[in-house]
Amino acid sequence: MSDDPRLPSSSSPDDGLEARLASVRSGIADAARAAGRTADELTLVVVTKFHPASLVRELAALGVTDVGENRHQEAQAKAAELAELPLTWHFVGQLQSKKARQVRRYAHVVQSLDRESVVDAFAPTDAEPEPTVIDGFVQVNLTEDPDRGGVRPDAVEAMVERVLATGTIRLRGVMAVAPLDEEPRRAFARLRGISDRVVSLEATATDISAGMSGDYADAVLEGATHLRIGTAITGNRPVAP
Repeated sequence: MSDDPRLPSSSSPDDGLEARLASVRSGIADAARAAGRTADELTLVVVTKFHPASLVRELAALGVTDVGENRHQEAQAKAAELAELPLTWHFVGQLQSKKARQVRRYAHVVQSLDRESVVDAFAPTDAEPEPTVIDGFVQVNLTEDPDRGGVRPDAVEAMVERVLATGTIRLRGVMAVAPLDEEPRRAFARLRGISDRVVSLEATATDISAGMSGDYADAVLEGATHLRIGTAITGNRPVAP
């Protein structure tokens, strides 16, 4: 058991966490070399959905600086409990517009900008004329399923213009999940082409968030800058509360 009084008494360190993290970091370095890149070009975002704050604390002690969360209530609670740690919080799940302003209070980056109503919710209001500026990614739907999160590829430019118009979102680039029925590298190549279109509108929006536990090497080969990796590092997720 940890003797850290800030940890819940029922939590215990994950003995395999350090080894899994080291394995993924090694894999990222190998993928970067294969792509003619360096690991320093890549940001590892460890997704800790359903895992306790104590695990995030362990990750921070192992040098993790970027953490991803999918659900607002869970993310908000963890960020508050771990407020003293130098972490960058990424919101990576589908976001309801009515929760956007609450998310802005703890998240530094929102990677799932996929609807006009969500983007507009970050704009200044009479009650909050000078809100905090956050970093944002436009999420792209690479599938044919309109119910999946993300903007259609042919609507990306319009969404980018909407983001830029808010004045309170610093556009970093694009984000996507590879479809289950498509070879990941092919999907990420399409995302890279979409990224090029975004950069033509906003020269600084060069980041690409792509690649998860099973396909991050393909994402690195296609120019990903941010890798969202969960179970390969954290282990199997606990049952949803």
